[in-house]
Amino acid sequence: MNIDEVVVNFSPGSLVALNVVLALIMLGIALDTSPADFRVLRRAPRAAVLALLAQVVLLPAVTFGLTLLLGVQASIALGMILVASCPPGNVSQILTYRAGGNVALSVSLTAVGNALYLVVMPLNIALWGGLHPTGREILAQVSLDPVAMMVDIVVIIGLPFAAGLLVRTRWPSLAARVHRPVHVISILALVGFVVAALAGNFAVFVAWVGVVLVAVFLHDAVALGLGYLAGRAGRLATRELKAVTFEVGIRNAALGLGLVMTFFGGIGGMAVVAGWWGVWDIIAGLTLATVWARRTRARERQEVAA
Repeated sequence: MNIDEVVVNFSPGSLVALNVVLALIMLGIALDTSPADFRVLRRAPRAAVLALLAQVVLLPAVTFGLTLLLGVQASIALGMILVASCPPGNVSQILTYRAGGNVALSVSLTAVGNALYLVVMPLNIALWGGLHPTGREILAQVSLDPVAMMVDIVVIIGLPFAAGLLVRTRWPSLAARVHRPVHVISILALVGFVVAALAGNFAVFVAWVGVVLVAVFLHDAVALGLGYLAGRAGRLATRELKAVTFEVGIRNAALGLGLVMTFFGGIGGMAVVAGWWGVWDIIAGLTLATVWARRTRARERQEVAA
């Protein structure tokens, strides 16, 4: 069985419902985002520039090289490129807090990143996917037009994001009450869509799960490592270094799953990569955050004792 040939099909009505779910995901993110969060470029310009460059430029480029090095199937490679091109996930803020990092910086970077990715996400997918020797064949099959995809993303994702920011600005108490239910319901609905769609092709995904596990493990490690190295290169303080590490390493794979279904016809390898990324990203991130927090506390105790 060839995972590149597996397609998760949706009816037109289901696709409309899926687009609504994607819109709710971005609405939930925006309802928890303050306009003041966008001032990070002025408050911490060095950390912001490093984080954005590492995410927007370096991560997709390094991911492209990793897919060539691993020699994975076309749809798996394109799934890795898609995830690397997705905006940062809100989980980064939880992990930054867990690790003892600068949570305010993390919140601001996520806000700026989600707005910026409305433009750069389709461009990165088209660029690096189009350069991939086998992945570009899939892009040709789905007839991906980056401009058309950008328009769709603005309508499906950008407008709900702007609406959420408006509600947060004008009616903050309402935003505080509804943002968590909207976020939880949208994620659960997306997971339900994916589980139902993949159930019919379960044997294929089991056959390829080993390849995906290795690819995602290495890819996630590279993303977190890239964030750490970017922070170290900029000589950031420890708390800011932690925030940048998780901001670069944590991707919104849930959104990536929705994009696979909406824009790529539910291609099997892309769906499996995005799905497992969302699971492993949290496991790896929590592990790193816990170890990092313990090491920081131990060092602080030694400094006090000295």
